[in-house]
Amino acid sequence: MKDSQFLINAKAIIKTYKEAGKTVPVLRGIDINVKRAEFIVIAGPSGAGKSTLLHILGALDSPTSGKVFLNDVDIYNLNDAERSRLRNQRIGFVFQFYHLLNEFSVLENVLLPLFISNNLYKREIGPITKKEIEKRGREILIMLGLEKRINFLPSKLSGGEKQRVAIARALINEPDIILCDEPTGNLDSHSGEEIRATLTRLNKERNCTVIVVTHQQDLFSDIGRLIHIRDGLINEEFLLQEVK
Repeated sequence: MKDSQFLINAKAIIKTYKEAGKTVPVLRGIDINVKRAEFIVIAGPSGAGKSTLLHILGALDSPTSGKVFLNDVDIYNLNDAERSRLRNQRIGFVFQFYHLLNEFSVLENVLLPLFISNNLYKREIGPITKKEIEKRGREILIMLGLEKRINFLPSKLSGGEKQRVAIARALINEPDIILCDEPTGNLDSHSGEEIRATLTRLNKERNCTVIVVTHQQDLFSDIGRLIHIRDGLINEEFLLQEVK
């Protein structure tokens, strides 16, 4: 059932796969509600279903059964084109391995989702000029401390810088929510702390809703709401300290 007080309302999410003729359960009936400007950490052991849940919440993977509403829109009641449009315009993604295009500059990587949105969907507010698109990208990169890397290729960046570029790309379409799948998993401890600080600052200063899937629970141990998953079920859930 829809509930407008929540940005995301997911009910009875079940996900199974077929393997060697057998049904393998991954998610066994998960309910999760996400308020606007909330910071949520999803933790749990490897194979618990964390990333699968994140991908379902982000319209990247369909549940076997259950409902997911984003802004009261039933995302799995949309056709593929409608769901792709919603994903492009309303959801930002940050992945463990960055997924930057090595032949494009930092700025070009950041601008790609907005160019796609502008060219394919024209957005509800009408097409945006190339100058406006580039201005927005530069402003985000400056905000994330990457003003000296704007024209670099990804191969010239550190791991932490690559992840900040990925965060900038996730922000370019001004999404309702950013979904992060192991955003610090490929980084050293110092860079991991920087990414953690960046995400918490975005949550606080821009009221950006953030969901982080991580096996590094200690890195996010004092912020937001922790949801611990084990064997495809929510094992425990509690509020941590407020984002500082």
